[in-house]
Amino acid sequence: MTRIFLAGDSSVAGRQAGKAPMAGWGQTLQLFVRGAEVINCARAGASSRSFLERGRLAWILENAAAGDLLLVSFGLIDKQPLDGRFTEPFEAYQGFLRQYVNAARDRGVHPVLVTSHERRVFDKYGNMRRPLGQYPAAVREVAAQLAVPLIDLNEWSVARWRQAGPDGTKALFLHLEPGEHPNYPEGVADNTHLRAHASLECSRFIAAEMQARGLLAPTHFRDLAAAFDPDRAVAYLPDEVFDRRTRERVAPVRRRPTRAGRTPPR
Repeated sequence: MTRIFLAGDSSVAGRQAGKAPMAGWGQTLQLFVRGAEVINCARAGASSRSFLERGRLAWILENAAAGDLLLVSFGLIDKQPLDGRFTEPFEAYQGFLRQYVNAARDRGVHPVLVTSHERRVFDKYGNMRRPLGQYPAAVREVAAQLAVPLIDLNEWSVARWRQAGPDGTKALFLHLEPGEHPNYPEGVADNTHLRAHASLECSRFIAAEMQARGLLAPTHFRDLAAAFDPDRAVAYLPDEVFDRRTRERVAPVRRRPTRAGRTPPR
């Protein structure tokens, strides 16, 4: 069976029961795919740099086989000034994306680049801002240079969030009133992470783009126009299972030698 491995940050990552109704788009992609298994290795707080350096890409490459797909989507954390995770969009960020692409191709795995969905940021006049800045453009450039399939979730999300507006997007993102959900008794106003039904919208778009580009046979896609009740359709792992998978899906990183034949320092 073909497998679809996902490498990315919190916008992609599946969530444990204790975080519901938050959900990344990788958590709902399987609802639109059949005859192929989605293996979501994305992790909250990961950048293109930290995901690779902590052995998560290495785990994917150890377990992937020729003919599998690798969807790569980073950017939300790459732009944050966090120790060991920040990357400049047209420098280190692109360099890491190229490493994902080349490493996948070396294994006979088919890479696909996916731009990150935009955050929910509007100015006082109701105009939508684009805080991801140059990162989506950097992904598009790498995709063009390396002839990698590109799924532009960022552009799609900008149009969708603009359509919903400042008030309507509160129902798409993790905005909850106090007492509305037991996982967030004091309420929450999160402009980065999606609720389950918005995750479904994103994964539906991604599956449709995969079908349109022939990344899998048409028979691998299902229910692209179906309506889902997110409370019934979206599954959340028990917290302990989620934590175990987070610990297990790491492998030693094989560092490439320098031109002088020496392994570079960590």
